[in-house]
Amino acid sequence: MHSSKILFAVILLISASQLAVSQNNTNSPYTRFGYGEISDGTATEIRGMGGVSLGNRSQNTINSVNPASYSSVDSLTFMFDLGAGMRYSHFSEKNQSKNTLNANLEYITMRFPLAKWLGFSAGLLPYSFAGYNFSQSDSLTIPRNSPAEDPYKVGYQQSFSGSGGISQLYGGLSVALFNHISIGVNAYYLFGDASHYRALTFGASSGYNSSLFTNQIKTSDFKFRYGLQLYNTFADKHDVTLGLIYENKDKLNGEFTSTLNGDTIKNIKGFELPQTLGVGLTYTFNKKLTVGADFTQQKWGDALFFGKTDSLVNTSKIAVGAEYIPNPSGRLRYSDHIRYRIGFSTVNQYYRMGSSQPNNFTVSVGVGLPTRTGKSIMNASLEYGKIGSSTLLREDYLKLTFSTSINEFWFFKPKL
Repeated sequence: MHSSKILFAVILLISASQLAVSQNNTNSPYTRFGYGEISDGTATEIRGMGGVSLGNRSQNTINSVNPASYSSVDSLTFMFDLGAGMRYSHFSEKNQSKNTLNANLEYITMRFPLAKWLGFSAGLLPYSFAGYNFSQSDSLTIPRNSPAEDPYKVGYQQSFSGSGGISQLYGGLSVALFNHISIGVNAYYLFGDASHYRALTFGASSGYNSSLFTNQIKTSDFKFRYGLQLYNTFADKHDVTLGLIYENKDKLNGEFTSTLNGDTIKNIKGFELPQTLGVGLTYTFNKKLTVGADFTQQKWGDALFFGKTDSLVNTSKIAVGAEYIPNPSGRLRYSDHIRYRIGFSTVNQYYRMGSSQPNNFTVSVGVGLPTRTGKSIMNASLEYGKIGSSTLLREDYLKLTFSTSINEFWFFKPKL
């Protein structure tokens, strides 16, 4: 019985991976930098808590951020999670503004036990997105041949566009040791491509030639993430978990192409993914109230991008969140089991705009609505975020995410 569920989930993952290649999950000028907008790959319920995940060991959440969490899975259940979302963005710069709306499949994950002490998870997650199309006009002041003559101006237009992204299929294992320690590892297969175009156009009568510059990143590679969770229960009501994650700085293999007016340079060397370090602490009181905080650092400044280490900069993320369940053991009222979530996060971006490094500040709320059986949950989260400032391009966005977290018994047969 459970083997057919696994087969169905694998087929769905493969089908979703084909869909992910053609998705465009964003429409932001900020995605022209680096690999585009980097995704955290978090579940809907975690997004409602501001992204707090490193110490999360909930049996009702597939927490792919820290692979050490998989060993918390109920030894008799199979869990499947499918998330989709939409994002409304308002861009403003000086006296100009623009609105965009995008909707896409967000992720698909599954988790099940291999033994009481061994958990497994697999899924399809986004790694990065690129999607933008904008232009700007300006002029050059050109001096005359004679100093006595006044200089003249030549108008031009710069156009920027890009699309695509990188997806990741992952599989992970987690082992519980001595009732207080869990270690885990995720293996990711990264695939996909992103194309970036930059055109400089002059008027026909200017005497200057127009140009078109393109960059394309097409990758197919593997990476690994390692996780650790230390957990304990005190006086039956106090659950504390300390979580850590680590990723090595690693070379990114693939095909990288640059083109200038039809002249192509292929297989450009020098692309890497950064070292990642994260630590988080989660506390739960009486199974009702959970609060947590995470700190994550990615050393993009040490990673090569088009053969250089001065293109990108290090990032630090702080996330704080909470979840409240009125009465988890109640049996009479449905409202006793509704999960309420709130959180916020702040992270500086891994690129610069001039001398400035934009910051992304996010506030989120969420809700979890259990089914009558209490095992499966419908989750929703709403995030408000702000990137940039009034002196630069500013993006204000609302992101709404829905997911269906299906949690079923494996080994019980229905009685007639």
